Amino acid sequence: MSGRKPRQDELELWAKVAGQTQPLPKALAPKPVPPPKLPMMSVEPRRRVTEQVFRLTGKMSQRAHDFAPDVKVRMAAQPVQMDRKSFKQMQRGKLRPEGRIDLHGMTLDRAHSALTRFILSSHSSGKRLLLIITGKGKNRDHGGPIPVRNGVLRHQVPEWLRLPPLSSAVLQITEAHISHGGGGAYYVYLRRTK
Repeated sequence: MSGRKPRQDELELWAKVAGQTQPLPKALAPKPVPPPKLPMMSVEPRRRVTEQVFRLTGKMSQRAHDFAPDVKVRMAAQPVQMDRKSFKQMQRGKLRPEGRIDLHGMTLDRAHSALTRFILSSHSSGKRLLLIITGKGKNRDHGGPIPVRNGVLRHQVPEWLRLPPLSSAVLQITEAHISHGGGGAYYVYLRRTK
């Protein structure tokens, strides 16, 4: 509809059409449908929502949207597969790594292939304790709608070590002692060669 007023000839035509119409017979008229009866449910009284529940701090933490647990939490949840005495010495930085690789600064593709080569060649040469340096990562989260993790390699390396072909060579993974890099490095304890 344009919102204009009808002209005189249009009003006359409408009056002629409306005068010729007849109501529908009752058989063709639509029957009203009653609303469906819903079962009675107990309704609990509404709880009053307090302002404390929705208090915003002004600055949200980076991990607010991170559903995967932190690397430290995942490492701590892993069962100890090796000798406990050696494991404790390794955690304290008392064992000396027999080999090391520095991955930080590499792309994911390059780091994955270098890590695979390093682990498999170290395992075949009979080495047991390796140090893998990933770096802690840079803060690249600029507050966008999708949060960005710090240290892509730091999160990805433990996953690679749990998947084939590396899982067949790796016995234990743990975060390195502060003297060997702390949160930016991992100790990888390899299985014995057969």
